[in-house]
Formats: sequence, C-alpha cells, structure tokens
Amino acid sequence: MLRQFLPVSTLLLGSAFLLFAGGINGLILPLRGQYEGFSALSLGLLGTGWAIGYVSGCIFTARLVGRVGHIRAFGAMAAIAAISILLSALLVTPIAWIILRALCGFCFAGAAMIVESWLSEQTEPSSRGKVFGVYTMVNLGATTAGQMLLTVGDPNGFTFFAIAAIFYCLALVPTAVSSSATPAPLVSVNLDLKALWRNSPVAVIAVLFVGVSNSAFGTLAAVYAERVGLVLATIALFTSIPILAGALAQIPVGWLSDKTDRRHVLIGLAVLALAADAAFLVFAPDSRALNLVLAGVLGGSIFAMYPVIVAHANDHAAPGTSIQISGGLLLLYGVGGIVGPLIAGWAMAGFADRALFVITAGSHVVIIFYTMFRIMKREAVPAEDKIDFRPVPGGRISTPQTAAFAKADSVSGNA
Repeated sequence: MLRQFLPVSTLLLGSAFLLFAGGINGLILPLRGQYEGFSALSLGLLGTGWAIGYVSGCIFTARLVGRVGHIRAFGAMAAIAAISILLSALLVTPIAWIILRALCGFCFAGAAMIVESWLSEQTEPSSRGKVFGVYTMVNLGATTAGQMLLTVGDPNGFTFFAIAAIFYCLALVPTAVSSSATPAPLVSVNLDLKALWRNSPVAVIAVLFVGVSNSAFGTLAAVYAERVGLVLATIALFTSIPILAGALAQIPVGWLSDKTDRRHVLIGLAVLALAADAAFLVFAPDSRALNLVLAGVLGGSIFAMYPVIVAHANDHAAPGTSIQISGGLLLLYGVGGIVGPLIAGWAMAGFADRALFVITAGSHVVIIFYTMFRIMKREAVPAEDKIDFRPVPGGRISTPQTAAFAKADSVSGNA
C-alpha cells in the first residue's frame, strides 16, 4: 500500500497546498467584503467571476499546456493565483475583486488539471482508484482546513491573504522538483449541448440547476451566516460542514444508486434539499445548532447530486465517450455556477438574506419535477448495463481531467 503512494506523495502534497489556499481564498473574500460594506449582489458576482474563470480554465488549459508544457503552465497558474489574492488585499473594490476572482478561478482549474494529469500518469491502473480516493480526501481536508484557519485570527487584516499566497506558491514545489516524465496531453472537451441532450435530458437539466443551487450556496453561505449573527468560528463550520456532509453522503448514495434507478435517488436528494431550504425559509433559524444541522442536511444532499448525475449520464453514454460526457456536464455545471451566485446575490440585496434559499429551492423544484417527467418518458437503465458509481468531488473542484483520473483503465465506463 505504501509503495503505491510514495511516488505520488509530493503531488498529493502540492494539491493539498493548492486546495488549502483555495479554502482560505474562498472564505476570506465574502467575510472581508461584508466588513467593507460590499452589497450581496457584489459578493454574488464573486462567485459568478470564479465560475467564468474556472470554466475558461477547463476549456483553455489543455491548449496552453500544449504550447508551453506542464511545468511552465503550472508555474504560471500558481504564481498568478498568488498574485491575484495579494492584489485582492491591495485593491479592495468590488470590480477589482470580481476580476481577480475570475483570474484565480482560471488558474485554479488549470493547476488542478495539471496535477491530476501528473497523478494519473504516475499511478498504475490497478491502484488508480485508491489514489483517486486519497486525492479526493486530501482535497476536501485541505479545503476545510483552509476555511477553519480563519477562526484563529482577524479576517479583516492582511495576514490571511498573505498565507493564501504563500500556499499557492508552495504548490509550485512538487511539480518543479519532479523528475518524472512529462504527462500525456490533458483532456480537452467542448460543451456540445446537442450531444449531451441526446444522451440524457435529465442530466442536462439537473446538472444545470445543481450548478445554480450549489454555486449560489457555496458563494453566499458565509454572507448569510454573518448576517444572521453567527460568530466567525460558526461561519467557518457553516461553510465546511456541508462539503464534508456531501462527501460522506456519496457512500450510501452511491450504493443506493447502483441498486435502483438513479433518477429516483436524484429526486430523493432534491426533496431532502428542498426540505432544508424550506426549513431555512420557514423557521428563520438564528441559533448555532439549528443552522449547522440544516447546513449539514442541505450539503449532504446538494453535494451528493453531481456524481449521481454524472453516473446516470454515463449509463447512457456510447462506448468511449464517457470522459467527454463527464467533461461536458462539468462545463454545463459551470454555466449554472455563473448564473446562480448572480441571481442569489441580487435576491439577497433586493429582498432578504433568506432569499438565498428561495433560489436554491427553486432549482431543486425544477430538478424534482423534470426528473419525474422523464421517468414517465424513458425506461430505467437495466442494472446489468450500469457503470459502477464513482464518488467524485463537487463540480466546483472537478475538472475534465478529474474524469480521466477517476476512470480506471480496466473499466469500460459504459454498457
């Protein structure tokens, strides 16, 4: 077991540094923006900027790497991400932050794709599933640690911006000193809506609205938590617990979706998410315990939807197209991620803080009713024709390269 992970330990460490910095970056901006008096709409546009940059990074990184190589491209990505977070501390205006957040999203996607390509290249097919599982856990743990670090200091100073920049730079080290051969070319995908729709209409609609819901909540949860009076330590938990709950939920959700129609599982998750949305709206919780419980329920449902959608789409995919399908769905998720924070920020600015959950609830209602409609129109995939469910990170930290890394060579990916 140890021999499987020693060759990739430095790359896993580099990924941990990258995600640790990303965890700080993603939470410090809404908290500091609140202190600076930014509107909810401006803070929502941070999420829109991130999604635009991230989708662009997923599309264009393969071309950049093809021109300058993996190491140079990764070095540029990590350095620019560090510069962007430092400039965010110096240029404290909404417009500057939105632009810099988009730039950081582009670099973050590119850096993640390169690390995943390197890990895939250095991992034997027989152990790739184990390495991918460890990689996912490392990323989730590092993101959570980065967010929780903010509880030990004042987010209104320069310190956490500098720490994030340091860890972005530290992520450079593993690839810079690696003696391994240059990895194979990165996965390159385009958003082909016609092909995705022919493959699975449910996957197209569901992943779009999951992108809206998850990105709105992921961007503005800290803003909501601060405005209802939660203290900094609780705000960090409020943003971290949903991610961890979503990761843990993938185990029973994956088992269940392999045993039954994945669309039924998707509806169940959306109903559970809708119940949590309704609880936030009806009860208007202000206590620490109730907010954290509801955040955990919401996170456990919304962050487990994405891998179910990907698995359902791949059940219908033609042989040899599973990576293209998964990559295309990721880009469509990113489109939802562009829209979600924008409309949620507008709703929170114009109405009330709880309007965030009106937007997420609306998304979940669409998923429920459209999936029910499609169940009446199309038979379920026979159990023997299903692919095996594979836990994957949420769309906000997945790339097209993630699908290639997660796909073991011994599994066809289709039936």
